[in-house]
Amino acid sequence: MKNVGIDQTAVPAGHDGRTRHAVARLLLEQGPITAASVAEQLGLSPTAVRRHIDALVADGEAVSREAPRRGQRGRGRPAKLFLLTEAGRARFGHAYDDLAVAALRFLAEQGGEEAVRAFARRRVSALVDQHRAAIVAQPDSAERAKALAVALTREGYAASARHVGTGEQLCQHLCPVAHVAAEFPQLCETETAAFADLLGTHVQRLATIARGDAVCTTHIPNNTPRTTVGEADNRASDGGEPA
Repeated sequence: MKNVGIDQTAVPAGHDGRTRHAVARLLLEQGPITAASVAEQLGLSPTAVRRHIDALVADGEAVSREAPRRGQRGRGRPAKLFLLTEAGRARFGHAYDDLAVAALRFLAEQGGEEAVRAFARRRVSALVDQHRAAIVAQPDSAERAKALAVALTREGYAASARHVGTGEQLCQHLCPVAHVAAEFPQLCETETAAFADLLGTHVQRLATIARGDAVCTTHIPNNTPRTTVGEADNRASDGGEPA
């Protein structure tokens, strides 16, 4: 199934720097991915794409891993998958830096862990509340996951959603706060709780960039969504019965 939420706008290939940025962006948004797939999506020759990927690897911005084999082991070299390293993701910018870490350390010293959690809740609320109406209007958790991916992409997270097994998988290929969240996991925890509220179902965070994973991955089971806190408040104010 085609990923939802990622801007697939092609970058003109006439300039090496712009082409390399386009290659790096696909590694960011879809990695681990093969060089052949990158070439196909960008309309470039495999040789040209490998040249750019080799340069990213040489600069420490990308790494490779062997693709898992399916079926019987055949002849030839196994296909390679490529993805960005932390240094490679840094070329797309970070919203927070060492100053943010220092500020949160000071907040923790002055107000304790609850003060950090309160800050994290306020931050994620500011991030998702402007998209809440569009997300909770969707009929089920699958559609809400797609709407959330679109919203997160607009906020700079390069997110996608796809069906996997008995649920949906939400992937955030870029985390603007990864450096801060590595020291303050409360940012990830409150974000996960906010996703559960928006999607109307329990969700499970499987991986995070802050912990060194390639992407932030959240599993969302497919079911009929429960009424979120915001919806219940709205129904009560209208004189209806909360679900």
